[in-house]
Amino acid sequence: MSSIGEESPHSDSEDNNRLASHEKPKTLTINDHQKSMEHGGKDILSSDVEIKGSIKFQKELLIDGKVEGEINSEGVLTIGENANIRGEIKAKSVTVYGKVQGNITVAERCELKSKSMLQGDLKAARLTIEDGATFIGKSEVTTGTVPAKGASARPEVVRHEEPIKAAFGGRG
Repeated sequence: MSSIGEESPHSDSEDNNRLASHEKPKTLTINDHQKSMEHGGKDILSSDVEIKGSIKFQKELLIDGKVEGEINSEGVLTIGENANIRGEIKAKSVTVYGKVQGNITVAERCELKSKSMLQGDLKAARLTIEDGATFIGKSEVTTGTVPAKGASARPEVVRHEEPIKAAFGGRG
């Protein structure tokens, strides 16, 4: 057992080897200044990031790189201009600036921006498609409301008691 002032016998040689090879330790850090500029700490996967596998996040995520796999969240997803996503996306809200090949299902709002490309089906409560966006697939815009218990799933027709009038000046 070594005391506080003593060093291990290998520490000097390891330091010299690291310095001799001129390698910097490889770490991923987020610039504190950039983090404070992102309102509330949005997580970012930059354009040089490539991921194969599933992604899950809580609040906000900006993806500007390549992802092959499933993305699940109850948060807000932004797909950047350089992004290329291959896989299914399920989130609270999605804004697409880049390319997506796969289905998108959102609880609230989906926006396809002018230079975006979506090849897949889309299901959302609200949908905005800007002029210039490419969308190959089918869309389903949901109401976002759940029918009350015991209510029929079919729409109800309500008619008010009014006398029937002839459409083109016919006799009434």
